[in-house]
Amino acid sequence: MAASPKTAPKIASRVALVTGAGSGIGKATALALLGAGYRVACGYNANRAGAEAIQKSQAGAFAVKIDIASRSSVRRAIAAAHKHFGAGFDIVVNNAALVQEKPFETITDADWDRMLAVNLRGAFIAAQETLPGMLARKWGRIINITSIGGQWGGMRQVHYAAAKAGLINLTHSLAKLYSGGGITANAIAPGLVATGMIAKELKSKAGKRKAAQIPAGRIAMPDEIAAGVVYLVSDAAGYVTGHTLNINGGLLMS
Repeated sequence: MAASPKTAPKIASRVALVTGAGSGIGKATALALLGAGYRVACGYNANRAGAEAIQKSQAGAFAVKIDIASRSSVRRAIAAAHKHFGAGFDIVVNNAALVQEKPFETITDADWDRMLAVNLRGAFIAAQETLPGMLARKWGRIINITSIGGQWGGMRQVHYAAAKAGLINLTHSLAKLYSGGGITANAIAPGLVATGMIAKELKSKAGKRKAAQIPAGRIAMPDEIAAGVVYLVSDAAGYVTGHTLNINGGLLMS
């Protein structure tokens, strides 16, 4: 039987891994979880300075190098965080991602493989490597940050959209497999968010047209995506699993 809120670990004892925590949605998520009382491993690959800045300014934060496309790197990060916190991960937020705008006919095999390695296989590896501890404790939260592109397809980011669509399906599968053991799996699908990742897109004619179509009249702030994560990892969301939370200002309604 799944762990109930009465038997679930206290927030102060819970440890979260946030990948891609050096900037953007990942940084906002790490800060929001720290603010809510969780301990957070701030995973970084290229943006070491961003993750270490969180560690220096926030009690309960730990910056850790992690290349999610590499299982050995994920294992090293998990071991380092376990040594630092003295505990395994209760929460995994698979946020780290790669974006590439390219016409479909020019996408190479290497482009495709790299995109899926980071944006899909990385979440698979992180979930698989952290699940044993969650199963042993009969409590866990897996949050996959996907994209509106994974729901309606892509024009200049076909490989990105395909990977994000796969991430939504991975979320469904994990929910079916492990919710009965107290481990929920959910996805968050942002629309356009004010991060460096979409800066180039917003400068294009297509990006400007897309932004103009948002019913809310603006793009999202990273904190708004982070707020969704904080809810989904909470005890209040213990009965929410296999769900894709759309935070897109009404750009896609379902």
